[in-house]
Amino acid sequence: MRGRNVIDVNMDLHQPQLIADCLIHTFSFLPEEDLIRASAVCKDWNEAAESPWLWRRFCLQRWSFCNLSVLGSEQESRSWKRYFLRRCHLEMKMAKGSSGGYTCKSLRGHTGRVVGFEYLQGNSAQHPDIWNSSSTVCSASSDGTVRAWDIQKGQLLWCSPVQSPLTAIVSDERREVVISADCEGHVKTWRGLTGQEVASFSTASTHCALLQYNVSSNWFLTVGTGRGSVCTLADPTLTQKSSVVVCDGFKVDMLLVSPDRKWIFAGTKDSKDLSPKVIHTESLTSPSEGEDPLCQSVPVTGCQAAVFMPTQPARLALVHQGPWDKALTVFDVAIQKSKYKSEIQVQQVESFPLTLTSWSSRVLLAAKDSDVLVLAAGLQLRVYSLKGALLASFEEHTMPISSMCVDSFRVVTASQDLSLRVLTWRSDRGPGWTLESQYHLLGGSHTVSRGFTAVACDYASIVAAAEGKDGKDVLKAYSFTS
Repeated sequence: MRGRNVIDVNMDLHQPQLIADCLIHTFSFLPEEDLIRASAVCKDWNEAAESPWLWRRFCLQRWSFCNLSVLGSEQESRSWKRYFLRRCHLEMKMAKGSSGGYTCKSLRGHTGRVVGFEYLQGNSAQHPDIWNSSSTVCSASSDGTVRAWDIQKGQLLWCSPVQSPLTAIVSDERREVVISADCEGHVKTWRGLTGQEVASFSTASTHCALLQYNVSSNWFLTVGTGRGSVCTLADPTLTQKSSVVVCDGFKVDMLLVSPDRKWIFAGTKDSKDLSPKVIHTESLTSPSEGEDPLCQSVPVTGCQAAVFMPTQPARLALVHQGPWDKALTVFDVAIQKSKYKSEIQVQQVESFPLTLTSWSSRVLLAAKDSDVLVLAAGLQLRVYSLKGALLASFEEHTMPISSMCVDSFRVVTASQDLSLRVLTWRSDRGPGWTLESQYHLLGGSHTVSRGFTAVACDYASIVAAAEGKDGKDVLKAYSFTS
């Protein structure tokens, strides 16, 4: 009798809402394939299985990042269920690379070498908008022009007036601004939608490394020069805020900002004796009168590559010259404050030698999450844990890897063999993340091209620059459709 009372109180089968809640709770333990099958059993099961809460849960379990703003209202055309199914379908196409799952466009028009390209309006891995398949890429060339392309249509959107040969390009998607630098040290900003010039700043340097970032609602550009200084400019109007020397007499060719925008890393690859430096960003963007920027050397020399860990923003990994060969060392960066001053502390966390079978002066380094590092050197692509365990190793290219793109879903490598290799992440319970090789994309004929020189990705496309034997580089754009 007592048991019956409990049932009467807690499991009143005449309360439809209680039945629906129980079904939704039960369905939350099902994989998505079984949930879809369950939705066909009856009306009550269908209503429970279509619950936005269930499909939102599936999305957040599968992806740590979801661009929730693109859903809009909970209407049939843009529901959590449709988001989940459409994104899974798109990932399947990107993982398989089957014929018909993507289109390839050749973007021709530059009459010189492509020195760089950037997504202006893209579908970033952190904020994928699966309802919008349109992407814009801006490229800079030694022919002195910046060009904007609709990569899905393969169309030129605008071209800047010809100037001195360009050497670098970056972009800011949020404000739709493109920034270029030329061989005479002129840094210019352009409106991304129209190509109209906004402002110009002269560094009087033949080399410029560009780093654009936003701190809250404030826009900044840090420029590394050929004389070893770092100059920071504010707003697209390019108003100078500060300047500091980091590697006197050598060009700054490594320039990074931490994910939380609190730290700038600057260094040179041209000297085996100099140490790179970390700089407190605030001391560059809001300098105190009469005080030098807060800066500290990293205790290594001969640095060749560096990366901040995406989910550990004060953690920095570097490839540098070790006692006998190259080594990879990880540091934590922090500020120590006393009564009278503040100092930057750089503390070593891990260090291990890199036993590469092929020697290469060009080393590429990227990171995933907080504890996985991706390194490319020569023909080799390797995945390491933060403690130095080799998680995966690949040697699939026939010529050296020239560039790579790493995001939360995949790794894409570009090579002088005129191919792109696509690998996807897989989570193993033991060692954690590892990579699986999936397929390759070809860039055309070696009779007209020397190989790929650079690659970049957004969530639904891959763009690579192919060096033309006639001196006219071409962009290859591979777009996947959902």
